[in-house]
Amino acid sequence: MTDIDRWRSNIDRIDLELVELLNRRSKCAIEIGKIKHKLKLSVYDPEREEEVIRLVQEATGGPLSKSAIKRLFERIIDESRRAEREYRNGS
Repeated sequence: MTDIDRWRSNIDRIDLELVELLNRRSKCAIEIGKIKHKLKLSVYDPEREEEVIRLVQEATGGPLSKSAIKRLFERIIDESRRAEREYRNGS
């Protein structure tokens, strides 16, 4: 196995871990969506989203920049909102 193959293998393992973590996160978002639905709250909570982004930006030590982390988490949050809406709509 070459150096590049070893690094690619590491990336493959990390990608699988990320998929597992993202699915776990999505399940949490759906559970929160259920609670929001019962309480008649909006799926969109801009204050909470800002808090999440601030927390993850503070946690980054690089090499990903704070702006890169923000872009990634904006997308993750968007997909979480989509999952909440799909649950609410019975999809």
